[in-house]
Amino acid sequence: MASNWERLDPSLRDSVQENVELYERVRPALKLVTREVLLTLRTMFKDTEVMPLFVTGRTKTVESFREKISRTEKPLEPGGPLVLKFPDPFRTLNDMVGIRVITKLPAENAVAANLIKRQRQLFDCRGDREKDIGSIESGTYGYSSRHLILRTIQNEAVKDYQQVFNPDVPPNGSYFFECQIRTVFAHAWSEIEHDIRFKAEDPRAWTPHFDRQFTATAAMLETVESAFSDLHERYEEVRSYWDVEGEGAAPLTPNRIRDVWRTLLPHVDRKVDDDWGWAAELMAAHGLNQTMQLAGLLSANRITEVRQALDHRYSPGPDRLLDDLLLWQYGTEHIELTAEPADAVPHPRRDSLLRRLKQIERYRLTQG
Repeated sequence: MASNWERLDPSLRDSVQENVELYERVRPALKLVTREVLLTLRTMFKDTEVMPLFVTGRTKTVESFREKISRTEKPLEPGGPLVLKFPDPFRTLNDMVGIRVITKLPAENAVAANLIKRQRQLFDCRGDREKDIGSIESGTYGYSSRHLILRTIQNEAVKDYQQVFNPDVPPNGSYFFECQIRTVFAHAWSEIEHDIRFKAEDPRAWTPHFDRQFTATAAMLETVESAFSDLHERYEEVRSYWDVEGEGAAPLTPNRIRDVWRTLLPHVDRKVDDDWGWAAELMAAHGLNQTMQLAGLLSANRITEVRQALDHRYSPGPDRLLDDLLLWQYGTEHIELTAEPADAVPHPRRDSLLRRLKQIERYRLTQG
């Protein structure tokens, strides 16, 4: 199928060709502008709160430039000939230099965008929009990408380019370029979708089933992104439990124990309205009163060993599991601190703890 250039009316070709020849002449200098802003952005992200997976840049090829400026649209007056969509491309196009910042998670897009926009001594942000091909409001799926239009400020590489472009005009170092920020999932989807939909050698090789497949994969990717975001939030929360000067030092109130437990062991839970005061009492008996101490007690490896040692017939609830973990850790001391006195009659808790402690001791002997 014919390209935009091949379909272009002969009356418009001279104008397009003139701009293409100019672009071909200045492109080497423009590549240095791309290199400069790319290095600047890469340096900007070092030692910051967000580290992109990668930051890439490209200078539009001559072929791509010609194809884009060969686009036409209907004139303002009905019945007239088609007109060029970009009659003055060097003034209106912002994507001859393009930068992409690829992140891991959707929340990082906003952080990265704000970080760039704060560098006012380097860039002036002249546009910021969320490009959604598919959105919640329309009930469709696609990819989301943050698009910034940035203007360089007193950039030396830009001044060199401007000297090549027009030596008669004093260079000011200001140049508009586009910076796209998107997740690695959105990036993969958009690249494949763009190659098939817009860069296919023969657009006639298309079927509506492709649209359906792209929509389905976009929906799956959105679900995967959401799952990874939840996983990251849980990881950050769990990691905070080991912060001695922060969350790790938070006191073990009943509600705190409940929240930590449900984060670390969501599959071993009690009824929503249950009081966790019993857990606070058991922990306090051993002087355990900080979040970090509870997180350390709920070690996955220790829980596995406790369950093997006691050969639980049924999956234990939080009360039984916490009791067994403390018994594993403190042995006889746990019995003396939390069970009935030895001379009490009857003493069912003491009997139960002594029986379970013998099981633990036998298990340890068999495990060497």
